[in-house]
Amino acid sequence: MSRIGKQLIPIPNGVQFTVSEQEVRVKGPKGELVQALHPLVRCMQENGTIFVSVLNPDEKNQRALWGLFQRLVANMVQGVTVGFSKSLEVNGVGFKVAVSGNQLTLSLGFSHPVTFVLPQGVIGMVEKNVITVSGADKQVVGETAARIRALKKPEPYKGKGIKYTNESIRRKAGKAGKAGGKK
Repeated sequence: MSRIGKQLIPIPNGVQFTVSEQEVRVKGPKGELVQALHPLVRCMQENGTIFVSVLNPDEKNQRALWGLFQRLVANMVQGVTVGFSKSLEVNGVGFKVAVSGNQLTLSLGFSHPVTFVLPQGVIGMVEKNVITVSGADKQVVGETAARIRALKKPEPYKGKGIKYTNESIRRKAGKAGKAGGKK
């Protein structure tokens, strides 16, 4: 049995859950999410909980699908109720970020400002040098944060660039650190 797959997912108040043969729909205060189901996975609703199962739980591949789809449906329920967010920190002299509508304008030391268009369903907020990306879909929020970080990855010497707020950058000693041993 899959330890993760057999866990029940409670349906909070204000969340509508519908399942058909090929897809699962979850609608809540933060939006509506749709997930296609694998042909070997079944999803049922009973007594205010969601139960995910597979046709043959003894096969290794089906157990993996069981756990995967249980987590996907649980993330959908959490996304439409609470939502997901990622925080990015911009470090560097003269590096600035501004948000207007669904666009981020970043000054990252290039000869021109970089304009990043946020996908639909994702909200960007800027406070000083911290960008917060939030939305209902966990995958889209994570992908958007990774694409923003890829615009100017943090470098190991001075730490300039865009990094996650909980990420630690391994710093290297520069030329002065190497020359210290020789005279």
